[in-house]
Amino acid sequence: MLVRDAMSTVVLTIGPTHTLRQAARLMSARRIGAAVVHDPDTCGLGIITERDLLDAVGSGLDPDRETASAHTTTDVVFAAPAWTLEEAAEAMTHGGFRHLIVLDGDGPVGIVSVRDIIRCWAPAHRRTPAAAAG
Repeated sequence: MLVRDAMSTVVLTIGPTHTLRQAARLMSARRIGAAVVHDPDTCGLGIITERDLLDAVGSGLDPDRETASAHTTTDVVFAAPAWTLEEAAEAMTHGGFRHLIVLDGDGPVGIVSVRDIIRCWAPAHRRTPAAAAG
């Protein structure tokens, strides 16, 4: 199975000046765990995740004053839609993260998460023991 088959095509893109509260509200409303941060003046594309938000708020930072740019990961590993789920899982495991921005051409077309991969793999893994027993 390929990344394009598992990825979410709901890509929330925010700017670097969004506050953490704004980012959290937008992510929560869409029930997603990561947002692409687009900053054309500096690094281009980055990612902010629910973990980044939790770390900031948990350390006592003000979510109404802190901006996404201060908590964005800019050293991002990008996936291609044609990657296998095994390649995506390996990249996540190696990098220690749970989301990959999927690029096709010049821009993001999706995000694939560990949850997306598990959702795709779980049905196949549930059938395997039953098939082996039968």
